[in-house]
Order: sequence, then C-alpha cells, then structure tokens
Amino acid sequence: MIPSPASDILAISGLRFAYGDIVAIDGVDLVVPPGRIGLVGANGAGKTTLLKILLGVRPPAAGTISVLGHDLGHGAIEVRSRVGWMPEGECLPPDQTAADFLGYAAELGGLPPRAARQRASDVLGLVGLHEERFRFIGEFSTGMKQRAKLAQAIVHDPELVLLDEPTAGLDPEGREEMLDLVTRLEDFGINAVISSHVLTDIERTCDWVIMLDGGKVLRSGPLSDLSTMDEAELEVIGDLEAVAAAARRLGAEVRVHGVALVISQTGGAAFDTARDAVIAADAAIRRLGPRRTTLEDVFLEAGAVDG
Repeated sequence: MIPSPASDILAISGLRFAYGDIVAIDGVDLVVPPGRIGLVGANGAGKTTLLKILLGVRPPAAGTISVLGHDLGHGAIEVRSRVGWMPEGECLPPDQTAADFLGYAAELGGLPPRAARQRASDVLGLVGLHEERFRFIGEFSTGMKQRAKLAQAIVHDPELVLLDEPTAGLDPEGREEMLDLVTRLEDFGINAVISSHVLTDIERTCDWVIMLDGGKVLRSGPLSDLSTMDEAELEVIGDLEAVAAAARRLGAEVRVHGVALVISQTGGAAFDTARDAVIAADAAIRRLGPRRTTLEDVFLEAGAVDG
C-alpha cells in the first residue's frame, strides 16, 4: 500500500480479524482522508467489528492500522484520547441525569471538574438537550438517548468520532435531526466515520464512502465519484435491443432498467449517444431524461462484480 500523508485520518494495510473460525475482516486495505466518511454494508458485513478495531478494543489478527497519524499497535491510548465513540446499543446509565453523565464523561476525557460541567452544558445544548439536562436518562425517548450518546462521543472535543448506526430506532423527524447534527460536526473540526446500512443516510451526510461486504472492501472513494454520475435514461418506440447494441458500438455502457435503457458515457456525451443510437436503430424516442446513479446502484453493482 502506498504510504499515506499525515493528514489522512485512517491508513489500514492487510487488516484481518476473525471470531474463531468466522472471518469478520478479511485483508482490508484503506487510506481515508479527513471529512465525513460513510461505512456501508448489510448487517454482518463487518462494520461494527472494524470500528471496534479502530478503537483498539479488538486486536487484529494481522495488519497495520494508523488512526490520525498514530500507529494503533503502539499508541492505542493516544488514539483513544483523540477519538469519540457512539455505539449502536444501549450504553447510558438510566439513573443519572444527562448533565451528570456528560460531566463525568468530560472529566474522563481530561477536563477539570468545573470545565467539564461547562463543557457538558455546552454540548447538551448543541445536541438539543439543554432543557432536559437535569432529567434522568432513563426517562429519555429513543431520540433523546441517541442525541445523548452523540453528546458523550464529542464532549472531550475529539478529532474523530466513530458513529455506529446513529439513526437506529429513530422516526423520520428524529432521523433528520440526527443527520443534521452529524453534518454539523465538520464545523467544529471533528471528522466522522458513520456506519450505516441505510444508504440514503450516507448520501445525505458523507463525502467519502467505504463499502464493506463479507469483511472485504468492495469500493472506497469520494461519494461524488461513486454515486453522482449523470446518465441518460431512454425509452424507445422500436427495437430496444437494437438501440442498446448501437449505443455500445458508439462506446457507451448500457444496462436495462425495466422498460428503459440507461446509457452512460464519459465526457458527458450520454444524451448525444442516446440520440445517435436511436437514429442508427431506426427507432423513435418515447422518453429521454437524466438518471442519477444512487449509492444503492453502486453497492449492488459492486457486490455483483466481486461476488
């Protein structure tokens, strides 16, 4: 793997981890720049395992890992002091108030007691829990608990937070509020790795995407490269296969999408190619319009190719 510059938040080479005979992470190589990073894959793809390895909670069977420029194998404590963690499951003490718990978390992060209390108040306000800060966490709704978990992940002002399914269990309104909060982290200089199986959440918040399947990396790269290519979607009056063949002869990639053809070509020439292919096949255009490739399309295509 090419050595990564110091600015990369993650650099991973040959990473492997197994639960007994079950391989959860299998030969992962990654170099990831700063920003909001989406970690996507189906349940069981290895997302949570990878996050726990990055925290130093689970030692890998093989491979090297650098987090924020620090070798995890020799500086796990240094890494943890600069990283926040929002787990998916229940982890909050029900018999403590949000203010007490956040203050305690801030002290664990190294702040003196008075500064920790002030920091806790500020962060609870940031996530929309200022009015509820003296309520017991056990009385919180699911949405409030998720925001409290995010608050404890950032209360010590980390450089990077690892968020495991941050919108889990939320209704549509709560989901939007959480995604807005995640998007705002960059304003405070906090990088984020967001693990989710909901691909639309990743499209909404992230600028880089890592696709995992069966513990392997299917794709890794800027979201703009993976999922925002404009294509032409075409329905014709005439022989659909003949139009498809003509488009391929013109150098385009063509796939069938229901009763339509999706035509993509470098250089922004998809629409011109669609027109020329229809003419060459002696057909007529029923409908022609743009089609934006979604992250789901890319994930399914990558899985089909690698599978």
